[in-house]
Amino acid sequence: MSRRQPLPVRTAAADGTMGRWGDVRDRAASAAGDLSNAPSPHPPIPPSVAARSPEVAGLWAALRDVMDPEFPITIVDLGLIYDVRRRGDVVEVDLTFTATACPCMDFIREDIRERLLREDGVGEVRILEVWSPPWTRARISAEGRAVLRKHGVAA
Repeated sequence: MSRRQPLPVRTAAADGTMGRWGDVRDRAASAAGDLSNAPSPHPPIPPSVAARSPEVAGLWAALRDVMDPEFPITIVDLGLIYDVRRRGDVVEVDLTFTATACPCMDFIREDIRERLLREDGVGEVRILEVWSPPWTRARISAEGRAVLRKHGVAA
C-alpha cells in the first residue's frame, strides 16, 4: 500500500475568505495548537463498512483526509458523508451539509473529488447531495465531539 500524502486544504484568511493552500497537518496545527496529546482525528472505519468491501473501506479512510473548512474536524467525523459506493473506476459519494446555505459547499465538494481521484483506479467522482435524513449534531462521531469540545465548540 502506498503512503498517502496529506490533502491540501484551504485555510481561512483573517478577513474570513478562504486563503492559502496548506495541508491537513498545517490546518489542524494552526487551528488546534500542539496536537501531540489530542485524541486521534481518525477513529477506525465502522465494521459494517469494512465488511462490505475493503475497497470501499479504503475510500472512507481517504475521505478522513478531507477537513471541514471551518472546524478542525474531518467531514467523516462531522457526519457529512452518508454513503460511498464504487462501480469500476466511478466512485459515488452521498454527501450532506450542515445547512442548505453552507458557504463551504463548493470547497468541500472540490476537496472530496481531489482526494478520491488520488486513489488507485478512481477515474471519476460523482457527488450526490442528500438532504434526507437531515444532518443533525447526532451524526458527529464521539471522536469528533471530543475534538470540537477541546476547541470550545459545543457539540
